[in-house]
Amino acid sequence: MIHSTAVIHSGAELAADVEIGPYAIIGEHVKIGRGTKVGAHAVIDGWTTIGEYNQIFHLASVGAVPQDLKYKGEETHLKIGDRNIIREFATLHLGTVTGDGETTVGNGNLFMAYSHVAHDCHVRNGVVMANAATLAGHVTVEDYAILGGLCAIHQFTRIGAHAMIGGGTLVGMDIPPYTIATGDRRDARLRGLNLVGLKRHNVSEEVVSSLKKAYKILALSDMKLKDAIEKIKTEIPSSPEMEHFITFIESAEGYLPLILTIVSTFIRR
Repeated sequence: MIHSTAVIHSGAELAADVEIGPYAIIGEHVKIGRGTKVGAHAVIDGWTTIGEYNQIFHLASVGAVPQDLKYKGEETHLKIGDRNIIREFATLHLGTVTGDGETTVGNGNLFMAYSHVAHDCHVRNGVVMANAATLAGHVTVEDYAILGGLCAIHQFTRIGAHAMIGGGTLVGMDIPPYTIATGDRRDARLRGLNLVGLKRHNVSEEVVSSLKKAYKILALSDMKLKDAIEKIKTEIPSSPEMEHFITFIESAEGYLPLILTIVSTFIRR
């Protein structure tokens, strides 16, 4: 199960059935759970913990030191859950002591070739990052978001659950859950709800209808953000999806770009 040319530090902890390909390198503080496969020439280093049944393809770099000039070799972590697919040349970095101290990845995510997860990022579950999609430091990507190829997400930005980012889009502000965003950094715009994604995840028609109404209140009215949110709370039936939509936007009040542009960036329909 372990190729004779692989270099594995004696301090690494590997489950009995882990597969390690030719010329792969496994560092001293690495822990890998059962059923995980590591391809040829992949490098897994740092204080990295990997769960079960992950597939790490050849030439991937997992657990390298962060690309942060403030990092001085402190013990920081990368924690990866189960059933993730990390394709060739993808890079996932450790956290920093000036951030959360760890980068985290949940379960069932797909990181396509050349995608990048920087220090202190938190990628939840079921996320797809297409080829060369890039997260700067301290980014949070919520469940089932899809990031198109060559898109770039600015540091400290949040991508909401079930959101879809178009290929080549430069994102410099929070993207609310269930929405679609495309465009360049100066002209990135929300283009409506990710209706296809919601349908694929069996969100009911009633909830989708409610989300449409909430979206229109934010997009079409000239109300202040606080008043628009209050209108949504009083006029639209509650659901877990609606609660998350509201909470996400309310918690963005400290993010000036979203406050200043939330009306102008919603396409008026």
